[in-house]
Amino acid sequence: MKTLNAIQKLFRLGKVLSSVMFVFCVVGFCGGAVGMLSMALGAPTLKIGGVTLRSILKVGEETAPGAVYATMAAAMILCAGEAVLSKFAERYFRRELDDGTPFTLGGAKALMRLGILAICIPLGAQTIAAIVSAAAGLSGDLPLKLSGGGSVALGAMLLVTSLICRYGAELYEEKQANRQR
Repeated sequence: MKTLNAIQKLFRLGKVLSSVMFVFCVVGFCGGAVGMLSMALGAPTLKIGGVTLRSILKVGEETAPGAVYATMAAAMILCAGEAVLSKFAERYFRRELDDGTPFTLGGAKALMRLGILAICIPLGAQTIAAIVSAAAGLSGDLPLKLSGGGSVALGAMLLVTSLICRYGAELYEEKQANRQR
């Protein structure tokens, strides 16, 4: 039972971290929206204590405003995708904590779904962000580096773990059926 207690602590931590990640993603999305709005209202030239929005963004004077808008829009898209994924992760962790074990068929199915989403959502968000960047003509003005390797690796690990959890749930059910005979 010490192992199960350790697993439950890790899942509580995962639930808290996914909630925190959701909040950060919402803040990032709102920050991008505020940045775009302030750019549209002329804030790049507004100086507050010698600091402008343009200097905070670390863009040169030759950088086109459209490139800044596209970069902020791409960042908002990426934040939205990660916010959705973190909500799904939080739901999975909550489910596992309610079940009391990761070794249930429903939990394994939910973990498999989370693994698929961990691959698809970031890759989809990155694809949309790349399309927005390309449509705005961001070739080298503000380089946007997108990589889906981490999300694919995480998703693959979640898929493998879901199979292990499913196997554990099947063994448990088989053991319970043998006890009832």
